[in-house]
Amino acid sequence: MHVDSLSKSLSPSRPVACLCLAASMALVGSYVALSKPLTLILPVFLLAWLRFGIGALAMAHWTRRPAQEAPMSPNTRKLVFLESLFGNFLFSILMLTGVSMTTVVATGVIMSAIPACVALMSWLFLKERISARVMAAIALAVLGISLFTLNKPDAGPIATTGNQVWLGNLLVMGAVLCESAYAVIGKRLTGALGARRISALINLWGLALTTPLGLYQALSFDFGSVDLRYWLLLVFYALAASVWTVWLWMTGLRTVPAAQAGLFTVMLPLTAATVGVLFLGEPMTGLQMMAFGIALAGVVLATLPERAAAQSEL
Repeated sequence: MHVDSLSKSLSPSRPVACLCLAASMALVGSYVALSKPLTLILPVFLLAWLRFGIGALAMAHWTRRPAQEAPMSPNTRKLVFLESLFGNFLFSILMLTGVSMTTVVATGVIMSAIPACVALMSWLFLKERISARVMAAIALAVLGISLFTLNKPDAGPIATTGNQVWLGNLLVMGAVLCESAYAVIGKRLTGALGARRISALINLWGLALTTPLGLYQALSFDFGSVDLRYWLLLVFYALAASVWTVWLWMTGLRTVPAAQAGLFTVMLPLTAATVGVLFLGEPMTGLQMMAFGIALAGVVLATLPERAAAQSEL
C-alpha cells in the first residue's frame, strides 16, 4: 500500500509522461548521431567506462534513499542489476559492435522491431492488455521506420565479408531485445524506486561491469591525443546517456504502460536521421518524409486520450 501510494504521488500526468518518453528517445537518437566520432577515437569499453564514470560523479547525490522510499527488497535489487545489464552494458556493446559490422540501412530496419518487441514482452511478462488501437499504432510505427530506413542511402561501402554482415545484424537484433527488456524491467522498477535513484543505481552497475575491460584499454590508450572538443562531446554523451535519458524514461514509465511506451522508441532512429540532415548534411527524400509522418502518426494514435480514441474508432 505504501509503495502504491508513493508511486501514484510521484506519477506525472499522461501528457507529461508521454513528453518525457518522447524526449528520452529523441535524446538517445541525438547523442547516437553526434557522438559517432567518439567511437572512431576511443575503444568501445573505454568509451563505455568513461561514460558511466562521468555519470556516477553527476548522480552521486541521487543514490541516497529518500525518507519516503522503502528499503529495496532482494527482488528489486535483482531488477536493478538486470536493468543495467541489459539496458546499459549489453545494449551499448552489442549496438556499437554490430553497427561496425553491418550497414546503416540494416541497422535501422532491425531497430524498427523495438515497438513490437516491447509490446510482446509486456504482454508476456507484465500481462498488459494490448488493445487494437495500440496494435495499430505499433504497426504504423514499424511501417514508418522500415520505409524510412530502406529508402535511406547507406553511409557508404563497408569493408566486411558476408559473414561479418550477418553477425553484425545478429548483434543489432540482440541490442533490440536488450532495449525491449530495458523498457519492461523499468516498468517494474518504477513501482518501487524513484526515477532519479533508478538512474543512479543502474549507472553504478554499468560502471562496475565495464571497469575491468575499460581499465585494460585505458592502460594502452594515449589520452593526450584526444582533442578538447572530443572531451566536451564525451561529457555531453555521458550526461545524456546516463542521466537525462534514463531519468526521463523512468519518469514517463510511471504513468504509461510499457507496451505503449515502447512506441516512443521510434523517436530514436527518426531523431538520429534528423540530426544527420540538419547537422551532417545528409539528404532527405520525399518518401522518407512520408515515412516519418507514418511513424509519428503511430505515436499520436497511441497517446490519444482513451475517450478521444474510442470516438475515433467508431
